[in-house]
Amino acid sequence: MHFWAPDIDPAHPLECTQAERYVLQRLSNGSYVSIRPDDQGLGDVSDPMEAYLFHTHEAAVRAAGELNRLGGDSFDVLKVEWPVALC
Repeated sequence: MHFWAPDIDPAHPLECTQAERYVLQRLSNGSYVSIRPDDQGLGDVSDPMEAYLFHTHEAAVRAAGELNRLGGDSFDVLKVEWPVALC
């Protein structure tokens, strides 16, 4: 989804825009949640860029809520800031 911003050139609307991404963080140990490739279960990583990236805040909040409801650990949603801008 693309939103208008005053600094965007209307002739090239997708340049200088970056989508937001969100990750889940375990509150007990500060690790980030990833998906293990071997069994599709939840894994822990120390770098948020290696974690599973949600494309919308709502999806991340929904997943964190479901995991919190299941118990065992508490999860929070964090917005990931991309380190490189292409502008």
